Amino acid sequence: MKNIGKTYKYCPSCGLKYEKEIGFYYGAMYVSYALGVALFVTCWVTINLFFPNANVFAQIAAISGLSIFLSPYLYALSKIIWANIFFSYDPDAIAKFKKDQKV
Repeated sequence: MKNIGKTYKYCPSCGLKYEKEIGFYYGAMYVSYALGVALFVTCWVTINLFFPNANVFAQIAAISGLSIFLSPYLYALSKIIWANIFFSYDPDAIAKFKKDQKV
């Protein structure tokens, strides 16, 4: 659980540098916010559909508890999504990396 959200500096297979610049993953906060809003809306709609007579405080407690429980996973997922926006797959990267390592 303590390693959730940690990233390698370089890919162990192809040598791709995962951090383009210092503070690169600060942009993942925007993705994390969007995931948090999506979680809130999904929980709120689900609670109102299946428990239409639910108390407002019960809804707040359920959504807050789920948000706290899932926050490490949302943080890790937001970093993954943020990195996938900027990094693309290069099928020749492994061959280039192995060639560079031999030299």
